[in-house]
Amino acid sequence: MTTSTAPVRAEKTAGNRQRRKRTDAKGSRGSAGGLRGDSIETTATSRIAVTAVLALTAVYFLFPLWWLFVAATKDAGYTFAGSPLWFSNFDLFGNIGDLFAYKDGIFAVWMANSALYSIVGAGLGTLIAVSTGYALAKYEFRGKGVLFGVVLGAVLIPKVLFTLPLFLMFSATGIVNTYLAVLLPSIVSPFGVYLGRIFAASSVPDEVIEAARLDGASEGRIFFGVSLKMMAPALVTIFLFQFVEIWNNFLLPSQVLISENLRPVTVGLVSWNALVQAGQIERHMVIIGAFVAVVPLIVAFLSLQRFWRSGLAAGAIK
Repeated sequence: MTTSTAPVRAEKTAGNRQRRKRTDAKGSRGSAGGLRGDSIETTATSRIAVTAVLALTAVYFLFPLWWLFVAATKDAGYTFAGSPLWFSNFDLFGNIGDLFAYKDGIFAVWMANSALYSIVGAGLGTLIAVSTGYALAKYEFRGKGVLFGVVLGAVLIPKVLFTLPLFLMFSATGIVNTYLAVLLPSIVSPFGVYLGRIFAASSVPDEVIEAARLDGASEGRIFFGVSLKMMAPALVTIFLFQFVEIWNNFLLPSQVLISENLRPVTVGLVSWNALVQAGQIERHMVIIGAFVAVVPLIVAFLSLQRFWRSGLAAGAIK
């Protein structure tokens, strides 16, 4: 009796195993085939909502730029004539020629001053911020936590509050109405130090630094020869933040600069706008000047976008 029932039990066991295999295969195919219907519906709804929000945000920020571009292309006598959002009486190049010819090319001087303040200030500020952030991320020293806390506290303080103290300090040292009055505050950026620390911690592995030390490299060579190359996207990101902030800065230059030939383009355009109210200059000069002043920022972001996008991603991951 035992010998007769053994083949039957073996067949039942083999059949159960085959059924379990088929069930597992169906389950694996179902899981690999895609999400459930409600998950797919939720994902599609989320994508539509996010896309709609991004589209509205883009329209909100690009609408003034579009109006500025259209207004800048119109002839001086038709600035506010016709549709405000479409082209008519096109004379963009003539307007640009009038802009740079006004008062012996003072607008070109303002643009050059803005470029000087922004490029030099952002370059030195980026180097200082990255080196400080690198030290906070990779070195251990007494007072490190306190120093980083001070940096975070400085990030929370608006820079507008430093305008009057800086003016008094510069007046005492005699550098008011000089390039240094704008450049010196521009190279200090607590937010840049904060970003530099994050990027240094995420982009430069400790193993690379230790390997360079074992090879006999000095700390300076490690920083300038190894770490800075690995932090290239972070450098561009910090540089762009600094560049835009300095280019758009108005309050400090308006307080510490007296000479018209030292003004950046922001201060110059505001002075022109005051002359518009007095009837001494046409409004289309301010509009075309504002349009030309925005172009360098757009060019900088578009030409360096592959660097700063990867830099922001590194900071976000960290």
